[in-house]
Amino acid sequence: MKAALQTAILALAMLAALAPVSPGTIERWFSTGLYPVIQQRLTPLANALPFAWLDVLVAAACVAVLLVLVRAVRATRQSRRLAPVLRALALLATTAAAVYLVFLLLWGFNYRRVPMSERLLVTPGPPAADAVLALGTEAATQLNALHADAHRAGWMQPLDDEPLRQAFVDVQRMLADAPAATPGRLKATLFGPYFRWTGVDGMINPFGLEVLSNPDLLDFERPFIAAHEWAHLAGYADESEASFVGWLTCMHAGVPARYSGWLFLYWQINGELDTAARARLSQALGPGARQDLAAIVERLQLGQRPWLRMAGWRVYDQYLKANRVEEGVRSYGAVVTLILRARFGPDWTPVRRASADAIPGF
Repeated sequence: MKAALQTAILALAMLAALAPVSPGTIERWFSTGLYPVIQQRLTPLANALPFAWLDVLVAAACVAVLLVLVRAVRATRQSRRLAPVLRALALLATTAAAVYLVFLLLWGFNYRRVPMSERLLVTPGPPAADAVLALGTEAATQLNALHADAHRAGWMQPLDDEPLRQAFVDVQRMLADAPAATPGRLKATLFGPYFRWTGVDGMINPFGLEVLSNPDLLDFERPFIAAHEWAHLAGYADESEASFVGWLTCMHAGVPARYSGWLFLYWQINGELDTAARARLSQALGPGARQDLAAIVERLQLGQRPWLRMAGWRVYDQYLKANRVEEGVRSYGAVVTLILRARFGPDWTPVRRASADAIPGF
């Protein structure tokens, strides 16, 4: 009976990983159906806890794996047979399969939802180089205009920022017909040093639907980082889509959040340009915003361990590809294309397709 159950769990995990399910089915059944119900219950619970669920889960998992292996080794020595070790490995494999299934049901199926480019009116193809530079120049202009007012107003914790929270709700309503996700509190975590060493700004715990952040984030970085991670909580698993939603959230919030959003976009575009275009863009940036960008660079340089950063991002690249994000970590940069190719109404309001019938699979 036990062997049959283990086989069933392993088979179900393989089926869930490999079965071709249409994005329209995932969008209707999970991303705008079951998932919002789960998220609206788990995230408020996580917000109420002073610690990160992920820290507890990882610690418990490490202890459990260690106990299973130690007992198996002891039993093997006593019996002088490999059976205990083989049973332990079978148990760990079955447990890993079960964890994968839980991951999919709590959040992971969002990787397979209908792409943003098929839910909005988006012009196909990459943007022209001059359009990318023009958007970067607009970002510099906005940063220059907002810098003084943003710093004068200051930055509060994102979850306490009512205009930012309301903007998050408004943007979700612009993008999908689903209940609005609950925003998460930026939490400290035992993984903070790893975030610092690898240059990770934040992540969500897909098992507890909470937001974990780099402990060294600067005040003016937090609104966009929070909005990006909130977008993940809203079911936008793709990194470019989460950045798109996060940026739109900042655009519809107060001055400090708008400054944070344009700062992110300037940074992203700067990395997409060649040397000559980057120099032209830099000339458009005022001293205040330039100083803030220098502070971000200093934060990253002081904290990062280059070899660990490369290894960590390589692992994350494989994780994304395993979850059907073909571009891997290159998907981060696709937000610039999405912003430039999407059609907008007044005040950066994205234009959706006329109906769900226009989306393949619905």
